[in-house]
Amino acid sequence: MSTAPLLVFDFDGVLADGMDEYWWSARRAALRLTAAEPAGSPELPPGVPAAFVRLRPCIHRGWEMVLVAAELGRPGFDVDAAVRDYGQMVEEALARRAWDPPRLQQALETVRSEAIAADRQAWLGLHRFYPGVAERLRRLESEGAAWSVLTTKGGAFAAELLAAAGLCPASLHGHEDGTKPEVLLRLAAAGRPLWFVEDRRPTLERVRATPGLEEVRCYLAAWGYLGPGDAEGLAAAGIRWLEPARFAAPLVEWP
Repeated sequence: MSTAPLLVFDFDGVLADGMDEYWWSARRAALRLTAAEPAGSPELPPGVPAAFVRLRPCIHRGWEMVLVAAELGRPGFDVDAAVRDYGQMVEEALARRAWDPPRLQQALETVRSEAIAADRQAWLGLHRFYPGVAERLRRLESEGAAWSVLTTKGGAFAAELLAAAGLCPASLHGHEDGTKPEVLLRLAAAGRPLWFVEDRRPTLERVRATPGLEEVRCYLAAWGYLGPGDAEGLAAAGIRWLEPARFAAPLVEWP
């Protein structure tokens, strides 16, 4: 059994910034879903609206982006209220529209699949890996550490982006493989130390609260899609703060 850690990285907000693609795909999926409704499709700008950027730290799963896009086009939508109680906003919007998560997820993945088939390079161009990330991942092997990707994005789409960057993780786990705690439990069964790097604090808190994952070293990426106050009180929550300079440093220097 290896004593070197397996580094497990979230994808969106940790390895890559895909804000342009999130809106591009979510907007198209939302317009398709609303086209047949009595009120018709809402007016949604082609460019990423500031309200979508503001809500992005709240979004956990891909299908939520489609719902948020549709809601942003609804007259009277209160962004401040959505930020304050995002979960309630999601529940109310699903009920009002008679939508369900599988339908929204399928709409999003259909848009993405069509985009890749039509112009793969254009779709890839809507993403960018954060500066220095690809190079740092390639250096991990020389430190005796393997790395994996654990994302709520569909695994096939993450694989497209990793392949385009010439990156080959030890394993790749998309939303279809289960929740992040579930996947981490399976990885932990191998007995290798796990270091998990994520940009969503609630996800790290769920990992910390999951029996069997007490020994997972959890890091909050400072460069990700963070919400207000996410960086506060991390030590008490058992979470480490990972800044870009520390990420680029040898693993022995990580907190």
